[in-house]
Amino acid sequence: MKKSAGAKTLLFPTPVLMVGTYDKDGKPNLMNAAWGGICCSQPPAVAVSLRKATYSYGNIIERKAFTVGIANESRMIEADFLGIVSGRDCDKFAAARLTLVKSDLVDAPYADEFPIILECRLLQKIEIGLHTQFIGEIMDVKGDMDVFDDDGRLDIMKIKPLVYDTSGRGYHGVTGCLGSAFSVGKGVMK
Repeated sequence: MKKSAGAKTLLFPTPVLMVGTYDKDGKPNLMNAAWGGICCSQPPAVAVSLRKATYSYGNIIERKAFTVGIANESRMIEADFLGIVSGRDCDKFAAARLTLVKSDLVDAPYADEFPIILECRLLQKIEIGLHTQFIGEIMDVKGDMDVFDDDGRLDIMKIKPLVYDTSGRGYHGVTGCLGSAFSVGKGVMK
């Protein structure tokens, strides 16, 4: 028997995403956003959902672009900080001692310290309720050299991404591979 938890914003795991934007005057901003993930294969796209009250909301509307950095274990403190304060009130890059990089593909910045960056142009926005979902076409994925494996693929164990526990409101890491996707389940078909 299962116990009801009610209608809540629970999903396990939830990524910890660093959304990079510029405001109308060119001031860079980063925010921590947990409501997001891949939403389309062709074109490759990612969705992030933001409240209208956020500084980044207006920035994405203005610039039609954003970046998504993947927060990792070694940058947990900086990632959390980026979700605590508003870019309206401070220069988050300077306060968190993060290196500002201007994307060469889209009109948005990112922090060099996060190991994976998705550079996105805004495809569309969907008004949902309290949040608006921004869908960005992924123009490129950039990764630090040391997070690729010998075959040139991004390696989750080298990235060490943070995941957010929506129920306990904590950050967690990932453990080793438990099985090969699209393979381990084949035994059921016999």
